[in-house]
Amino acid sequence: MLISSTNSALLVIDIQEKLLPALNNADQLMTNSQWLIEIAEKISIPTLVTEQYPKGLGHTSSVLIPFLTSARILEKEHFSAAEEDHILQAVSQLEKEQLILIGAESHVCLLQSAIGFCEQGYDVYVVTDAVASRKASDYETALRRMQQNGIQLVTKEMVAFEWLHKSNTALFREISQGYLR
Repeated sequence: MLISSTNSALLVIDIQEKLLPALNNADQLMTNSQWLIEIAEKISIPTLVTEQYPKGLGHTSSVLIPFLTSARILEKEHFSAAEEDHILQAVSQLEKEQLILIGAESHVCLLQSAIGFCEQGYDVYVVTDAVASRKASDYETALRRMQQNGIQLVTKEMVAFEWLHKSNTALFREISQGYLR
């Protein structure tokens, strides 16, 4: 199933200041997350951001905040965002069937959130080049486990091109000039 710009939302899971230095491929996570967040903003894809225990892990990376102008930031205590009633309600209010997940850590909060939302009946897509863990082995194992649980693994460009759907539009030209080079 292809991703639809009219039926999807972006969930940014726990890309927090104090967690970033410990992550393997944190630079790739930040670069690709910012890229996808910017495109989501231009296409008007609703975006929700979670923060796992911000008192301890800090808030969402200050690098990303300027690009999250229309996003809603939600704190959580459970590792799975799908275990938090206020987050489930926020996702439900978006009235979207497809959830695109990016963030950290692949094998903890992201994995549990992806499986949890899948169990809630959402079509879940995890952007493999915009997620990270502390160890490469945890990242790889998490992706395998997600796929075994019916979660679609995609890349940032797969998401962007599926959101754009066709090339002969003003929006495609704008995005392609700024982001797809």
